[in-house]
Amino acid sequence: MIWSVRFLLTVGCYLLCLQPCAGTPVKIGARSAAIEYEGRVNFTGSAAQFTWPGTSATIRFKGTELKAWLSDEKGENYYYVIIDGKPIQKIHPVTALQLYTLATHLKNEKHVAQLFKLTESKWGKTWFYGFELPAKTPVIMGTPGNPHQHRIEFYGNSITAGYSVDDSAGDSGAAEFENNYYSYAAIIARHYYNARYTCVAKSGIGLMLSWFPLIMPDMYDRAEETDSVNKWNFEEHKPGIVVIDLMQNDSWLVNKKDHAQFKARFGSTPPEGEFIINAYKNFIANIRKKYPAASIICTLGSMDATKDTTWQSYILKAVQQCNDRNMYTHFLKYKNTPGHPKRKEQQDMANSLIEFIDNHIDW
Repeated sequence: MIWSVRFLLTVGCYLLCLQPCAGTPVKIGARSAAIEYEGRVNFTGSAAQFTWPGTSATIRFKGTELKAWLSDEKGENYYYVIIDGKPIQKIHPVTALQLYTLATHLKNEKHVAQLFKLTESKWGKTWFYGFELPAKTPVIMGTPGNPHQHRIEFYGNSITAGYSVDDSAGDSGAAEFENNYYSYAAIIARHYYNARYTCVAKSGIGLMLSWFPLIMPDMYDRAEETDSVNKWNFEEHKPGIVVIDLMQNDSWLVNKKDHAQFKARFGSTPPEGEFIINAYKNFIANIRKKYPAASIICTLGSMDATKDTTWQSYILKAVQQCNDRNMYTHFLKYKNTPGHPKRKEQQDMANSLIEFIDNHIDW
């Protein structure tokens, strides 16, 4: 019996010794050149801060497992883990800093892994501290393929953010139903050989009026939605195409004279056509100043602002008055169903814009 106990203790100690002998995990910090970011990312200390929908971090490695260190401001954001172009799981970071297993039991070969933010800024920030790989896992530096990769940027409201995309039974605004990955914007970016993607979108926002005090002309140049001082560096990533889908919320709020935001901006007199056209023209002129060489597509849809041509005509006139041969309009078909666009309707929107881009823009 004594021999048996000694034997078990010896074996146990041997097995414990195997763990450190296996080597130290490979840690890739958030500021590592091995990580490729998309969207507007802020850095705070050793962490990358994700706020906007569609913000992502990508790494290439050869191995079987991947983890990530994350903490969330409110514990309300959701992310896709995308391995080799396919979403394999949805994670929901909590407020405490934790190590999350993103993928395991992969084939021991080269992989591209992306952590993609599904939810918009109202659900709070997430701090990403980096990836972690098993010991001796090779990290692949650089981006293989086309060195002149497309870049595309979107400005929009709940439709572009992906509000309620996954609520097949209703139109819930809960974070669990929001999915920017299946918004028309992200679908278009993936279509063009995984174009570098930036999405500046917020549910309820308008160009003249929002359901809250902030409007897109206030927000569009911010690195982070809630920080009016921290401005985005537009020189950092210049898109080949900018898509603007705004005015859905304006189309509702201009008729709500009792709404606090209507009163704050217009008193008791609703804006008329010329004011609306000028407001839109001023916004797209500011985008043009930021991106002199970009093709700018002004769209609208696919909710009830496209039910008739009233709001389309304002946008059309604003674009015409800019007299800019690299500025376009393309309006999306009214979906004629309740609530926000679901996955199929978002795909229909993407298809319409892809066809327009292919027929009109050489980028």
